[in-house]
Amino acid sequence: MSHPVLPVVPRGPQPDISGVLSALGCFSFWGLFPIYFKLVGTVPPLEVLAHRVLGSALILLAVLAIWKQGPALRAEFTQPRRLGFYLLTALLISANWLIYIWAVQEGRILEASLGYFINPLVNVLLGVLFLHERLNRRQGSAVLLAAAGVLVLVIGYGVFPWISLALALSFGSYGLLRKKAGHPPTLGLAVETLLIAPLALLLLAAQGGGALLTADTGVVVLLLAAGPITVAPLLLFLQATQRLRLSTVGLIQYLTPTLQFLLAVVVYREPFTTIHLLTFGCIWLGLILYSADAVAGHRDRQRELHGPDSVA
Repeated sequence: MSHPVLPVVPRGPQPDISGVLSALGCFSFWGLFPIYFKLVGTVPPLEVLAHRVLGSALILLAVLAIWKQGPALRAEFTQPRRLGFYLLTALLISANWLIYIWAVQEGRILEASLGYFINPLVNVLLGVLFLHERLNRRQGSAVLLAAAGVLVLVIGYGVFPWISLALALSFGSYGLLRKKAGHPPTLGLAVETLLIAPLALLLLAAQGGGALLTADTGVVVLLLAAGPITVAPLLLFLQATQRLRLSTVGLIQYLTPTLQFLLAVVVYREPFTTIHLLTFGCIWLGLILYSADAVAGHRDRQRELHGPDSVA
């Protein structure tokens, strides 16, 4: 028996070349960030962070002005409760940025990449703890494998991988809070950077201008480029999420920690031992299970929405 002809139903954003290129550009940009932070390695991490915050605030103000979102931005600053929420998320993302900058400058890119490899699995765990989501068998196995990988590193070296976990937890918590609030990403980041901007200005003023007045021309140019370098991949990310399914974006995101991993091991020659191999092996296996579950879940939803032939 043949299936009845089903009406054509929109399936959401379809993959196109511009969406794929935006996703590849975004996650490649983030994956190559260590090169930038190595190039400004003579500048203290807090000062680099200050330039990143101030530059991002200026660029985002310009973007929102072009998008005619000025009234929406002003409205956010008239609501004390929302500002308190934004201050919390601003501190989380600032802490994430600062830890990452410090890790790169200290030659610990490998640990940073591990943090972003385990980030999707931390997101799953945060969903269970705070959103009362339930783990299926594959998701539970993926989280356990990630935990096993961390345990291998602790036992093998007797050192707690605080950089990896701090990056994963700070970014995961930031994403969780922003998801619950439902604030537009560009508008939200603009408010966050504007809230932290006065502290960044005070820091630079206390240092008499810092590296802008003492560093060579190349470093000064790089510091002035901190804003565009931060905002450009965000805009590419927004473009990708508009044109691609989130499941597709979720799979391409692994390009970022993969590039960081390759930079750490191949370019900057950070030690990669058998213990590291076992740790990353557990994480990678967990991510395979997690990704397989995400793909299967997406197919099930498509089948429910559009019939059995929709995933052929």
